[in-house]
Amino acid sequence: MKQVLEFIRCYAFICLLLVMAFLSQHVRAQAPAPPVYPRMAAYLGVLHPIVTASQTGWEPNFSDYYVVGFPIGINLWKTPKLGFSVEIVPIIRAENQTSRVTNVLFHPGVLVNLGNDFTLAGRLAFETSGRYGLTPVLNKIVKRTPTNSYFIAVPLPVRFGNDRPTSVTAGFQFGIVF
Repeated sequence: MKQVLEFIRCYAFICLLLVMAFLSQHVRAQAPAPPVYPRMAAYLGVLHPIVTASQTGWEPNFSDYYVVGFPIGINLWKTPKLGFSVEIVPIIRAENQTSRVTNVLFHPGVLVNLGNDFTLAGRLAFETSGRYGLTPVLNKIVKRTPTNSYFIAVPLPVRFGNDRPTSVTAGFQFGIVF
């Protein structure tokens, strides 16, 4: 009787293995499900202002000083084409062998998906330095992985206020979306 039970166990085990092998060969992998909206994504980046223009002339970064910002944000996509974003950017200035946080930027805005991994962000800007303005940003996803994406962006901040002339800055940003 023991031998019969042992034979049945072995037979059942071999049948189970055969069924699993058959299913693994003949069941097709399903395509990933399309994203469900609304959906949320967070991101981190590094921002390098390149040059600033105003009535007083051109002021390049990297010459007499170095300014760098670290955008931290959350995007809430309401639909595949339209979303909302909020970003906080601490800005550090290094000059004369010292560095400090000189400004913190609060940067809410609207996101428009332009297709082909391009996004246009239209942001309002409120700085702790007393300046305010608008920042259009053109963003491009350059690499996607299963867990995150890498992007580059070109922000063009326009700033007003705090008894300074209106300024326009061209910048370069890169980062990672989670």
